[in-house]
Amino acid sequence: MGTRGAPMADRQQTEPAPSWWSRPEGAAGGREGVPAPRPAGGSEEGPEREPEDGPEAGAADAGGREPEPEPAVGVRYDPWGAQPLQVVDRGREGRGFRLWQVVALSVGTALLAGGIGGYLGVLAERQSSIRLELPQAGIADKGRAPDSVAGIAATALPGVVTLHVRGEKGGGTGTGFVLDQQGHILTNNHVVADAKEIAVTFSTGESVTAELVGRDSGYDLAVVKVSGVRGLQPLSLGNSENVRVGDPVVAIGAPFDLSNTVTAGIISATGRPVTAGGDKGDGSDISYVDALQTDAPINPGNSGGPLLDAKAHVVGINSAIRGADKDDPDRQGGSIGLGFAIPINQGKRVAEELIRTGRATHPVIGVTLDMEYTGDGARVGDKAEDGKPSVVSGGPGARAGIKAGDVITKVDGQRVRGGDELIVKIRAHRPGDRLTLTVLRDGQERTLDVVLGSANGS
Repeated sequence: MGTRGAPMADRQQTEPAPSWWSRPEGAAGGREGVPAPRPAGGSEEGPEREPEDGPEAGAADAGGREPEPEPAVGVRYDPWGAQPLQVVDRGREGRGFRLWQVVALSVGTALLAGGIGGYLGVLAERQSSIRLELPQAGIADKGRAPDSVAGIAATALPGVVTLHVRGEKGGGTGTGFVLDQQGHILTNNHVVADAKEIAVTFSTGESVTAELVGRDSGYDLAVVKVSGVRGLQPLSLGNSENVRVGDPVVAIGAPFDLSNTVTAGIISATGRPVTAGGDKGDGSDISYVDALQTDAPINPGNSGGPLLDAKAHVVGINSAIRGADKDDPDRQGGSIGLGFAIPINQGKRVAEELIRTGRATHPVIGVTLDMEYTGDGARVGDKAEDGKPSVVSGGPGARAGIKAGDVITKVDGQRVRGGDELIVKIRAHRPGDRLTLTVLRDGQERTLDVVLGSANGS
C-alpha cells in the first residue's frame, strides 16, 4: 500500500506581503507623494524639542553604555484606501520567515505527515487482514434425501467394488457389485476373461483376492467370489421391466481406474440391440444385449458396475459405450453420452446359473441365420455351416413351422432389422418362454408361435 501525502488543503504557505504594501522609513519621513503622519497638536514640521542635559545624541551614557536606538518606525500603506494608515515596527517585521523557509517547512511537514499516514495505513491493513473473516454458511445436516444422487450413492457405494485384473496380455480395471453375503460379485465377462489373478477393492480401501466362479461371453457376464470378508453389503436388485425412458439413473464405477466415481443421467432409450466383442473372429466371443441406453457418463473401467434407479436398486450392468469410429482420425476416447447396460432381469438369471453351475444357458429357436443377408429382417439360411439343414430337425423352430429361406420380420410385434437384432431379442428371454414370430415367406406374411429351447453358453 503506497504512502499518501497530506492533502493540498493542509499545505498552507505564508508569504510576505508584496513590497508595495509598505514603504521603508526615510530620514525625511514618508514616501514621495504620501505625507508623513503628523503628531497631534504639532506643526507640520513637528514640535521643537528642548535640549536635555546629558551627553549628546549618539554618545555613551555615564556608565559607558551607548543609548538604545529608537525602534525604526514605518508607515503601512493601504493601496485600496480601505484601512487607515498604520504604524508598524520595521524591526519586528524584518524578523519573519523567508519564503524558502516557509516552503521547506511545508514540504517537510507534508512528507512527515505522508510517512506517518502511510505507516498507519500499512499497519491498519495488516490488522484488518488478520481480522478478516468472510461470511460462510454453517455446517448443515450431512444427510440427503434417499432418492437424490447423493442419497443413492451413499446407499450403493459400500456394495460396489473395483477389480484389478492381471492376465497373459497385461492388466486391466473394471467394476463389480456384491450380490450376497457369501461374497459373490457380478461383473462383465470381458473384465475377467483372460484373468490369472483378480484383486477386489472395496469402497473402504480394503483389498482381497477373488476367484472366478463362472462366465459367459454371449451375455458378457461373469461372477467372482471373495472369502473371509465381513460386513458385505449386497445391492438390491430392481426390475428392468419397470424402467421407462426419462427415468433418472446413477452409475457407479472406476473409469480410468478412478474408483468410487458417481455419475448421473437418465434412461435415454430401452431395447437397444447391442453387439460387442468379436475379437476372436469366429463369433464365439460376441455378446448380444437388448440394452438399456443411458446418458450417464460411462468410460473404460465402468464395465461391470451397477446402473441404479431412484430407489438405489440395480436396473442394469454397465457394459459398453458408443464411441467414434475406430478409423476416424479425429476419434477421441471417453464418454459421448451413449452408454449401454445389460438389463438386470437378464443379469439376475445368468448370475444365478453361473453361481449354481458355472455356466449359463441360452434360449434358442434352432435355426441357422444367413448373416450376409442385407434386406430388412433376419433370413433363415439355406444350409448350416456344416452342410446340415439350417432348421434343426425336431427343434423349436421346426416345431413352430419355420422353413429355410423364411425372413423373420417381427418378434412379439417388435420389428427386427437383421440377424443380430433377432438374436438379441431372443437372448432377452429365458429358455421355455413363448414368442410370436412374424414371418415373410414367398411374399406372404404369416404368424408362428415358438417355444424357446436351451443351449449351453460358453
